[in-house]
Amino acid sequence: MTTPAVKSPGWLDWYPDPSAPRFAMPTGAVDAHCHVFGPSDQFPFADERKYTPCDASKDQLFALRDHLGATRNVIVQATCHGADNTAMVDAVEASSGTARGIATVRPDVTDTELRTLHDAGVRGVRFNFLRRLVDTAPESELLTIAKRIERLGWHIVIYFEGQDLADLEGFFDTLPVPIVIDHMGRPDVTAPVDGPEFDRFLRFVDRNNAWVKVSCPERLTVIGPAALHGESSAYIDVVPFERKVVDEFPDSVLWGSDWPHPNLTDHMPDDGLVVDRIPLFAPTPELQHKLLVANPTRLYWPNETA
Repeated sequence: MTTPAVKSPGWLDWYPDPSAPRFAMPTGAVDAHCHVFGPSDQFPFADERKYTPCDASKDQLFALRDHLGATRNVIVQATCHGADNTAMVDAVEASSGTARGIATVRPDVTDTELRTLHDAGVRGVRFNFLRRLVDTAPESELLTIAKRIERLGWHIVIYFEGQDLADLEGFFDTLPVPIVIDHMGRPDVTAPVDGPEFDRFLRFVDRNNAWVKVSCPERLTVIGPAALHGESSAYIDVVPFERKVVDEFPDSVLWGSDWPHPNLTDHMPDDGLVVDRIPLFAPTPELQHKLLVANPTRLYWPNETA
């Protein structure tokens, strides 16, 4: 054991007592985007990290899963752990098959290491293009990784800002494996939902048969968590974008909580209220089942029928 890490100044811890959702998730629901941090005295953070979070353990994640009414998780490697996937793998292995993992790897990762990750439950790698979070590797190195994982049937999760898609999509088009897009490509929700920037994103999704996570309204909102003009939902300004993605791509959308919500600076969301937003952009039982059960099961547990 090592000494617990000291959090970055101003760090907001995750909401400790989320409300019980009024919306009941369908049986078999998957939280397809969440993380674990440490605990840092057991799983130290990477020296090259750009932030130091609070601890957020696997047991706390699984307790939240049960509280929200989900059944499974997809645990995405946190940037604070760099390419040391030990904490994420520990959580996946402890889940008794109810979690899958998304790793961070370097081009020199060995086939043996990749196979070990696969056997543990990892099904993809994440490429992060947010410079405030990571120093993104050169595209040639990322393409090497993509080719390495192709034989395992993995996919690539890509995280980028909406305004950067024009510069990145040429590279994304060359990736030889399926693409999963974090947080709807982080659109500018003050722009029109039918405007050129978001339309470019939608056409990119369509061209690449990409999967899209309808997630993180707390990162995208401008108005914040308060209700607006009598609306009962938080983050109402994000709903048109969520609804547009679900309507256009009902068979390739995923939902994730993003717990424990790293690097938020103005508020920490109540995860129960985040769940209660789901019917606003997936208003029918059929769409809810696709978003929460059928689509993530097909991607992460393909041998099962949802």
